[in-house]
Amino acid sequence: MMIFGMWLEDPGSLSSGNSRLLMFFVAMVAIAMVAQAAVVIGAAIGAAKTRKQLLAMAEELRAKALPVIDGAQSMVQELHPKFKVITDNLVETSHVVRAKAEDFDLTISEVNQRARAQTARVDDMVSSVLDTTAGIATGIQKTVQIPVREFQGLVNGLKAGIDVLTGKNKGRRNGAAPSGSAYYTGEDESEL
Repeated sequence: MMIFGMWLEDPGSLSSGNSRLLMFFVAMVAIAMVAQAAVVIGAAIGAAKTRKQLLAMAEELRAKALPVIDGAQSMVQELHPKFKVITDNLVETSHVVRAKAEDFDLTISEVNQRARAQTARVDDMVSSVLDTTAGIATGIQKTVQIPVREFQGLVNGLKAGIDVLTGKNKGRRNGAAPSGSAYYTGEDESEL
């Protein structure tokens, strides 16, 4: 722009010092543009080399990864039916286990009810046997106790009669019981 500006001015207005400065300035701009162009060309060459290296690495990665991806894909396709069978078997197994658990629960409940019924029967039987045994013991006790009392009364009566006959009962007439006499009732001999 400066150059255009200078051309539009008078031809005599440029002095030789100014023209040198102008040429120096134009030379500096040209050198800067050449340097800038060199840097841009260098960057472009570097970018092209880097691009080639990246493309080579991508191609190498692709060459190595494609067989792995293909193998994994074929393995997934091959294993898909097997996984389906396994999941179907697990579903069926869970249904069978659930049914067996319900059967087991019913069986345990039935066994529990039977055990309770048997326990109640055994409890009734034991209670009946204990009641019967207690009744038999009471009956035996009464059966033995009554004759023993009657026999004791008979023996006491015989002793009293023998005492009366032998004359050992003289103290009883005075109202005093002989010491150690367990059969004195406080009645008169005449009542005996």
